[in-house]
Amino acid sequence: MANVLILGTVALDSIETPFGRIKDAVGGSATYSSIAASFFSKPRILSIVGRDFPKEHMDYFKKKGIATSGISTGNKTFRWEGFYEFDMNQAKTLKTELNVLETYKVDMPDSYRDSEYLFLGNIDPELQLDVINGINKPKLIVMDTMNFWIEHRKEQLLRTIKKADVLVFNDGEARELFQTPNLVKAANEALKLVSTAVIIKKGEHGSLLFTKGRHFSAPSFPLESIKDPTGCGDVFGGAFTGYLAKTDDISEKNMRKAMVYGSVLASYNAEGFGTEMLKKIDHTDIEKRYKAFKEIREF
Repeated sequence: MANVLILGTVALDSIETPFGRIKDAVGGSATYSSIAASFFSKPRILSIVGRDFPKEHMDYFKKKGIATSGISTGNKTFRWEGFYEFDMNQAKTLKTELNVLETYKVDMPDSYRDSEYLFLGNIDPELQLDVINGINKPKLIVMDTMNFWIEHRKEQLLRTIKKADVLVFNDGEARELFQTPNLVKAANEALKLVSTAVIIKKGEHGSLLFTKGRHFSAPSFPLESIKDPTGCGDVFGGAFTGYLAKTDDISEKNMRKAMVYGSVLASYNAEGFGTEMLKKIDHTDIEKRYKAFKEIREF
């Protein structure tokens, strides 16, 4: 299986939705994206945790074939606490404890430097750039971001985006970064910066792929039960990159398939709390829902 290098956060999350709550569950962008990618490839995590991080979570990473030698250890793990109301598209933050993230510097194992596929999850764009510069010959760099970096690190963020091949962000972030209400205009501006493609996530309304002269709309899967959408964007990005690495095909046609696989994994993720559903499903479940996605798109 191909290797995928994943940069992001590993956290302990406390989350409440109208359908229940969890406390100190494993979370973070690198956690969700690496578990999703592991269905298709062999992820390598770059992140940091504290000495309070439960061993059972690290054991699970290893069980899934996720390399953990790039996870540094500091004093106290990054923690996030938030809640959702019945509009499950928007999380509301109650508390953020950066802890080890405040002073985190990427410590790249030499064994990671030959990684060909990169997923740079939501984290400081300076750290994302450090990782890009530390890789020998990447074939594809997929980069995610969020509104905090747009508002507080915009200049650095734009410099890092120019080094990426695929930019992944949500519709609100696209509008904010390029100061336009029109997503097509935002995508075209983003395509002037990246080399290959732009993906705009629209939550329960699916996602859009833009390449030069072409675009594709991937649906979301109609779910009767949504318990917790935390991490769905990270799951999408990890599965997308993992599938491209598995097939070693970065054509526009294959990116469409990768997006659908990303949507499949994200839909399962929303049906449970934290990483609960990602730990329950297998390849049979994934292929069954992939087939259902194909039927949705036929007309």
